[in-house]
Amino acid sequence: MTDALVIGAGPAGLMAAEALAAAGRRVLVVDAKPSPARKFLMAGKSGLNITHTGSNFAAAYPEVWLAPVLADFGPDAVQDWCRGLGQEVFTGSSGRVFPVVMKGSPLLRAWLARLDAAGVELRTRWRWTGFSGEGFAFDTPDGPVVLHPAVTVLALGGASWARLGSDGAWVPMLVERGVKVAPFQPANMGFQVDWSPHMARFFGAPVKGVALCVDGTRERGEFVVSSKGLEGGGIYAMSRALRRGAALRLDLLPDLTVEAVAERLARARRGDTVGARLRKLGLSSVVVALVQEWGRPLPDDLAPLLKALPVPLTGPRPMDEAISVAGGVTHAALTEGLELRALPRVFACGEMLDWEAPTGGYLLTACLATGLWAGRAAAG
Repeated sequence: MTDALVIGAGPAGLMAAEALAAAGRRVLVVDAKPSPARKFLMAGKSGLNITHTGSNFAAAYPEVWLAPVLADFGPDAVQDWCRGLGQEVFTGSSGRVFPVVMKGSPLLRAWLARLDAAGVELRTRWRWTGFSGEGFAFDTPDGPVVLHPAVTVLALGGASWARLGSDGAWVPMLVERGVKVAPFQPANMGFQVDWSPHMARFFGAPVKGVALCVDGTRERGEFVVSSKGLEGGGIYAMSRALRRGAALRLDLLPDLTVEAVAERLARARRGDTVGARLRKLGLSSVVVALVQEWGRPLPDDLAPLLKALPVPLTGPRPMDEAISVAGGVTHAALTEGLELRALPRVFACGEMLDWEAPTGGYLLTACLATGLWAGRAAAG
């Protein structure tokens, strides 16, 4: 009999394997892809944001049940864990934490080497196809295999970036065994905008120095105008509320009052075009274009419009383009140790659970923390 099985070799699964091995379990990790942690490596291509040191760290997670899990393995522990793998880290001015080398591959190589030294076995191209009686059935390079582990940890990911392994194919397999799964929704995603033709020349242009206002919340952030709509960190930070239909407005001059903006506009020379007047306020060409795109017919008094420019979003981009997802195995379907109530001795962790967090290191920290929590509980 297999002692401990982990299905999914992303950060949550590998952390669960580490916890199981530390407790003396013989651990087998299997993954459907040819190599482990593909989404982890993709996330690190532009700089692996491993965690976040902001004072409001816990507030980034609406799910109260995550609090003890994150307290057990939070930002300080994540940084110590990285250093233990020989990867020094640094904290940026925004509180985001990165490995000094920025990439994820050195960290992953060191981690896999440590797991191998602990006796963890990794097999790739093993796709879980469902249950066979009480066993777990797989398609493997050597043909069908059924395993009957003493304990199992599922770390199957969500339903975004399917090409990297998170395809949500596991949902019907668990639902048919009585596990409650909340429908997946995109999170940390871009939003669609129906552009007029004149906006095409601004596709790819960044919008900086603005504040995004949604349901009374203001967030300084940047985003990018794309052919499909709006993308980037500022939009992602508001994506939860926007997905639910909240209206978005932009404060294009967040350091000035309406009165100050009106006063500056009044200084314009007679005969100046609207574009010229806006550029004299320091607005970039792309921001001027957005005012003319969304503000027509332009009012005589431009100041209120510049402080609250309405953004006509037409819905979120498709889920497979999202950085992460909301939805998944519900909290009610889990014990305190993340064991599935409907499937004794089967635990779940990572993005397949129903929680949501913003980008900035929060996603990866919660995957690591829930993996460790589930692995320790399974080992016990």
